[in-house]
Amino acid sequence: MRIAHLADLHLGFRQYHRQNANGINQREADVANAFRAAVDGVIAAAPDCVIVAGDLFHSVRPTNAAIVFAFRQFQRLREALPRTPVVVVAGNHDTPRSSETGSILQLLTEIGVDVAADGPRRLVYPEGNLSVLAVPHRSLMESPRPSLRPEGEELFQVLVLHGEVEGIFPADRSSTEYGGARLTSDDYTTEGWTYVALGHYHVQTQVTPRVWYAGSLEYVSSNPWGELAEESARRKAGQGGGAKGWLLVDLRTGQVQPQAIPLARRVFDLPAIDATGLSGGEVDRLIAERVEGITGGIGDQVVRLVVRNIPRHVGRELDHAKLREYRAQALHFQLDLRRPESSRESGVGAPGRRATLGEIVHGHLAGRPLPAELDREAFVRLGDELVAAAERDEEGA
Repeated sequence: MRIAHLADLHLGFRQYHRQNANGINQREADVANAFRAAVDGVIAAAPDCVIVAGDLFHSVRPTNAAIVFAFRQFQRLREALPRTPVVVVAGNHDTPRSSETGSILQLLTEIGVDVAADGPRRLVYPEGNLSVLAVPHRSLMESPRPSLRPEGEELFQVLVLHGEVEGIFPADRSSTEYGGARLTSDDYTTEGWTYVALGHYHVQTQVTPRVWYAGSLEYVSSNPWGELAEESARRKAGQGGGAKGWLLVDLRTGQVQPQAIPLARRVFDLPAIDATGLSGGEVDRLIAERVEGITGGIGDQVVRLVVRNIPRHVGRELDHAKLREYRAQALHFQLDLRRPESSRESGVGAPGRRATLGEIVHGHLAGRPLPAELDREAFVRLGDELVAAAERDEEGA
């Protein structure tokens, strides 16, 4: 008995305002292509069950194009594997704030997909001797929570959750930013579960040998470089952190096999530059060394370079024509200029570093109440981009 475990597809995700030849946001197209590749892989593997552990869509109100694309891919999956059940759980991104607002995911039931959007569902598949308890985001936010215990006589018992496992999420990333339900070990370690399929954390992670985050198929957050760092940390700890993709799980043996998805472009976080005591020309040379050191160049890639301890006047001396050239070549080139800490210190009576404008705006937007129709992550990302653009304009003045 094998299952395909996917999560955090985020269909409809858009970023960087660059369109492809068909007039579609390039990152939206990348995300769609990643899901298409995942469906190809699942069909080839022919598992006994397919599970999507939340955030199929990036928004509670996805575009018509995203909905149609999702339908076509699930229809392709159902036609190729007609005897294989497909289970989809609603995550925080595709759960409306109001319980009176219907979930777009329910439309998938028309093509034979089992959906858990408004409440937990215990799904039994006798042919596979399999029971799946699918618990959507909304149910995990309720108090008290529904029972998360296996039931029935089925040999294989699978729990599907979408939330933040305690101790897994980075300490410097707030729950407001992630927006997920908090999960403790009591929620998923009940004796009797054969496997726990998790969604919400975009880094492929082993929580225990039989409890896994599948991770996302693409970099679909406002901070892909943070994901890169977290992936590296997971690999060093032996807890996953592999390539973007999905998991093929053998419920009988407990073997979990990551299935990588080829990405359309790479994400680079170049080695940071310490500009202490350097002139603008010297910083320019170091920037050029970092950028030109990328094998194959930065064309159509996503690149960040942090320059620390750079005074404002040195930032103005940089070769901004060259920087514009880099931005034109890359899908996204972010030069993150950070002032010396001493220049950010607050005045008398307020010790410590003063928050930057970007940090203040980010925190405000991440925490303020929003109407149900607004996508918080996109809202925060837009604020971050506007502040970054204003700072770049100031540097070029």
